[in-house]
Amino acid sequence: MSGNDKPEIEVVSNPDEDFLAKKGVFGWGTWGCPASKFPWTYGSTESCYLLKGRVTVTPSDGRRPVTIGKGDFATFPAGMSCTWDVAEAVEKHYMFF
Repeated sequence: MSGNDKPEIEVVSNPDEDFLAKKGVFGWGTWGCPASKFPWTYGSTESCYLLKGRVTVTPSDGRRPVTIGKGDFATFPAGMSCTWDVAEAVEKHYMFF
């Protein structure tokens, strides 16, 4: 399978309050980290909403990298390995599905 056959990282930039309320984002857990760079593998699908910071997530299998920041909603597909390159300390709401 090439990277084109796998689900990409989905990003919704600055979704409105209705979108966030329907997802229940503000009831999700929170996580944060300082500027850093580290590998990560998603065991299950994760959706998150960035409250602050900026990060570039680069998949290791040829899928498109994305840069997300404060106000962005992103969904990372299960099974994807990647590198998180946190340019500005991140704080996010997140949920695994």
